[in-house]
Amino acid sequence: MRQAGGMPTPPPVPLDGGTGYVQLPPGQMVPAPAPAPGMAMPDAHHAGVAVLLIGPAGAGKTTVARYWAQRRQVPTAHISLDDVREWVRAGFADPRTGWDDRSEAQYRLARRTCGFAARNFLANGISCILDDAVFPDRPAVGLGGWKRHVGPGLIPVVLLPGLDVVLERNAERSGTRRLSDEEVATIHGRMAGWYGSGLPIIDNSRHDVASTARMLDDAVSRSLTSPPQW
Repeated sequence: MRQAGGMPTPPPVPLDGGTGYVQLPPGQMVPAPAPAPGMAMPDAHHAGVAVLLIGPAGAGKTTVARYWAQRRQVPTAHISLDDVREWVRAGFADPRTGWDDRSEAQYRLARRTCGFAARNFLANGISCILDDAVFPDRPAVGLGGWKRHVGPGLIPVVLLPGLDVVLERNAERSGTRRLSDEEVATIHGRMAGWYGSGLPIIDNSRHDVASTARMLDDAVSRSLTSPPQW
C-alpha cells in the first residue's frame, strides 16, 4: 500500500512477542501483593518485582542497584533516575547551581519517564529496580509520585550509610553528581526521617556491594511477605 504522493504506508506495529513490544494494559502495572498467612518467605532472587532503592547522594544506590539487577535469576532492568535526568543536554537544570522550578520540573519529568519504562519492562516480564533520592518530608512528590507512576506493589527500600561514609563516597564522584559537603550533609539529615517510617532500611556503612545486595534481597523478601504501609 502507498500513501498519497507515492510514499509507502508504514506497516502497523505488531503486538507479538517477536518484537519485544507488548501493549501496556490500562491501570496500575504493579498490584499490591496480598500474601496469605503462614506462607513461606518468597525468594526475592527469583520473584518478579519492582523495587525502588532510596538514599542520599553517595549512599551507593546506583552501584548496588546495578549489581543486584545483574545477578538475579530472572530478567531484571536497572533504571537510574539520574541517568534519565541527564538525557537533557541543552537546557539541563544543574542542581549544583541551585534548586528552582526548572530543576523540579526536570526531576518530575525524569520520574514519570522512569515510571513508564518500569511499567513497560514489567509488562514484558522483566523485573526492575529504580534508584532515587526520595525525601520522607515530601510524600506527595516522592513516594506518592512513584506509586502513581509504577503502582502500589512497588517495594521501597532505604539505603542509608553513615554521614562520614556518604561524604567520602561523594568526594569520589564527578560531574553533576558530585555535590558540596554541605548539601550532602543536609540531604543525609533529611533522609534520617525514614527511620520510624516502617520502610526497610539498610545501613551499608561497613558492607561491600555484594553483601549489601544480599541484604537487599532479604529486605525485598520480607516486603513480599509483609508489605510495608506507605
